[in-house]
Amino acid sequence: MIGELYERALGNAQDYAIPTSSELGFTGKPHSPLYLDDRSGVQIEDASGTRRPLPVKDWLRLRPGDEGLLSRSAGPVLDVGSGPGRLTVTLTERGVLALGIDIAPTAVAMTVAAGGPALVGDVFAQVPGAGLWRTILLADGNIGIGGDPAMLLRRLAQLLAPNGRILAEVNAPGVPSRREQVRLRSGETVGPWFPWAQVAADDLPQCGLTTSEHWEEANRCFVALTP
Repeated sequence: MIGELYERALGNAQDYAIPTSSELGFTGKPHSPLYLDDRSGVQIEDASGTRRPLPVKDWLRLRPGDEGLLSRSAGPVLDVGSGPGRLTVTLTERGVLALGIDIAPTAVAMTVAAGGPALVGDVFAQVPGAGLWRTILLADGNIGIGGDPAMLLRRLAQLLAPNGRILAEVNAPGVPSRREQVRLRSGETVGPWFPWAQVAADDLPQCGLTTSEHWEEANRCFVALTP
């Protein structure tokens, strides 16, 4: 769906290794300015023509705010839209059974190379372990996958164990939710349009799930959803 430019951005990012959680001291704080430099050259463009960088740098290593997700993750964990695998890899290092799933083969290869299990796949297609996942992660705004948060959450509810929960990163309360068409751009090269969504913590769709926890960390907002 996102296509070649997403793969290109990840491929460029492979020059930067994903540090282990022990190297980070579990703080998630960058120790080198190299990781603050987004060199992918790929932007996200919306239908109005507004562009913003594709934040590949944020996906390469632990970020401030990630610890709250990690500490709440009981295995087995399904990391949806896992990208290069910083969360999957760290959970694996901590002895938590985790699996990353991403549509990009490059992302999956980077995760596996860093020591985390991952597979290429679409969360709306067949996913192993349906009904057995105790935690499902939607970090980095991945609640927007598919452009229909209600449809995504209903799908994830099918994958959860009876005592499981979804940990999702959302927008802060009061921020307008929206659905949009976006595409990736690098110079004059553009990818196909695809649907995306942004959802505020106080505007989550009603789809048989309950918000059991809401927390903020490092200027990021998260919710826990349970059946």
